Amino acid sequence: MKKTIIASALTAIMLTACSEPQVTTSETKQAENAAVATGKAELGSFGVDLSARDESVKPGDDFFMYASGTWYKNYEMPADKTRFGAFSALAERSEEQVKTIIEEIANGKNLNAEEQLIADFYNAYMDVETLNKLGIKPIQPLLADIDAINNTDGLTKAFGQSWLTGVNAPIGGGMWFNRLDPNKYEMSMGAGGLGLPDRSYYLEQAERFAKTREAYVAHIADMLKFAGKDKPTERAEAILALETKIAEGHWPREKRRNRDLTLNQVKRDELATQYPGFNWDLYFAETGYKVPQLNMSQPEPIKAMIALINSEDLAVWKDYLTYHAISGNASLLSEDIFNTNFEFYGKHLSGQQEPRARWKRAISEMSGTTSLGFAIGKVYVARYFPESSKKQMSELVENLRTALGERIESLDWMGEETKVNAQAKLAAFTPKIGYPDKWQSFDGLTLTRDNLMTNVKNLREFFRNDSIAKELEKTDRNRWGMTPQRVNAYYNSSFNEIVFPAAILQPPFFDPNADPAVNYGGIGAVIGHEMGHGFDDQGSKSDANGIQRNWWTDADRAAFEEKADKLAAQYNKYEPIEGNFVNGRNSLGENIGDVGGLAMAYHAYKLSLNGKEAPVIDGLTGDQRFFLAWAQVWKEKRTEQSMLNQLRAGTHAPGQFRALAPRNHDAWYKAFDVKPGDKLYLAPEDRVRIW
Repeated sequence: MKKTIIASALTAIMLTACSEPQVTTSETKQAENAAVATGKAELGSFGVDLSARDESVKPGDDFFMYASGTWYKNYEMPADKTRFGAFSALAERSEEQVKTIIEEIANGKNLNAEEQLIADFYNAYMDVETLNKLGIKPIQPLLADIDAINNTDGLTKAFGQSWLTGVNAPIGGGMWFNRLDPNKYEMSMGAGGLGLPDRSYYLEQAERFAKTREAYVAHIADMLKFAGKDKPTERAEAILALETKIAEGHWPREKRRNRDLTLNQVKRDELATQYPGFNWDLYFAETGYKVPQLNMSQPEPIKAMIALINSEDLAVWKDYLTYHAISGNASLLSEDIFNTNFEFYGKHLSGQQEPRARWKRAISEMSGTTSLGFAIGKVYVARYFPESSKKQMSELVENLRTALGERIESLDWMGEETKVNAQAKLAAFTPKIGYPDKWQSFDGLTLTRDNLMTNVKNLREFFRNDSIAKELEKTDRNRWGMTPQRVNAYYNSSFNEIVFPAAILQPPFFDPNADPAVNYGGIGAVIGHEMGHGFDDQGSKSDANGIQRNWWTDADRAAFEEKADKLAAQYNKYEPIEGNFVNGRNSLGENIGDVGGLAMAYHAYKLSLNGKEAPVIDGLTGDQRFFLAWAQVWKEKRTEQSMLNQLRAGTHAPGQFRALAPRNHDAWYKAFDVKPGDKLYLAPEDRVRIW
């Protein structure tokens, strides 16, 4: 999910201190009251928006348009959006709720320590007048440091400081979990450094990519002018040439997904021998980490980056850092700098016609796991998340676990030895629902209401220092990789856990008053999707304890890979933009999660009926309601630029194709009378059934 997302080994997930939750009895009661159990589903009469359907479309020709076509045809994309759908609508609800919380705090008195942090950051972000007066001054010290670089050691220092400065770097990483011993942390390193979404934007010769590169050069030149650089276009062209060489050294995204290729552990004292030409001592001195052991997730690309650091003109590297320092911090600077950055990244690259309202940008800046997201989330949960939803969700998770267990036992392509291991992994799944059992502590963090850049620096330092302090400790299994107000879910293979933040437990995913078929087709399939990640082409490489190892027999693994290849080929045929197809291999994990999760949810739904027939509601059978709920979860509309970004840089198929996952399920054919000749029809032997 969109982040059914688990952070990759390249992502700098900072480890955080925790404290006991501070939810009072009155706050809990407030949350329960917020549920407002009306007894009526929020959407339609039973939980699905039937007015969104286009009944002139045959379900077997285009199930996405059948389920949501009227909405799709009539919906006009607002100027400040690049995509909109079920996820977006729910995210907006969460955003409005968070806005209410923050503005009440920002205008309040007698605030506690965490409330004061929220108020100070928000007020500093919203003080546009001060930011406009300052212009580029808040990052002048950083630009001066870049100007002072006079050798590759200076360049290496700048790369080591990138987490604190917000500057792009060709080599980087952060603390992650040791895949061979999840009770330990280790530094994971990879290659980065691109300003465009994916290497294909640099390397493909199609006209649309050539135009984007041309616009990128003009954009870089405009940004360099803020730093007073002469010959900005010439410098920008050199930066593009450098980034093109970086892109040439990168692995394609589908290769970066392969967990066998990205597990390359190395002792700290062996780095200079295995990855020579880079001053690792200097680099890690700047990061602050001790780093006894690392995982080099992309060996060849890292070596390619080292070669570029040593061979490319130092002056071009400095211009590169200058540009990325301005662009990377543009949202924290004056409106003219922000708007210049938006013209390229928002308008040209994503098709967004206007920036989002400033309060929305403030909330986005504040809501991450390495910002004030958990301080806000604590209030969000108390106010908007009823404990009854957590209880119902826990029951659904266990129903899905039972369903998957039965499905594993019935698999005809998997042998008994592998089934034992699969069942052990399923039994070991740890669900996290709603919010953390322990809340993050912000003790020691200092913010001010009159200096936004200082606030961001202080937050970056706070989380980095907390991560450094825990580097050699046992991993914290209470930590969450998403805040409660985030509309998303994820699977963490190292802890073998499935995580569902509070905000996703709302319609259209979950409605306590909706028909059971709808909840199983919505949040049930989401639960199944996350469970499916534990058994997808990469998640299946870790065992019940989160250790990356092969727990399959060779024959069973070969049978699984054959089915996975077949699913990748199916998605490769989807063509949202002429000449640009879904990457079935790069999106394979998500597609296995969708197809498998839907099968698990349907199985669980049938178990819930205890052998009885589901009632017909508004002329729709239970099976029809189940599959409609699934399709409407993936209702979305995108700008063409956003669609292209998703195809090239995303790991998920676009929503209109995720809605088509039912074509692999026999029950869907019966429910909607799909027959040979219909465009989505697959012969029984061509339907992919993995889990």
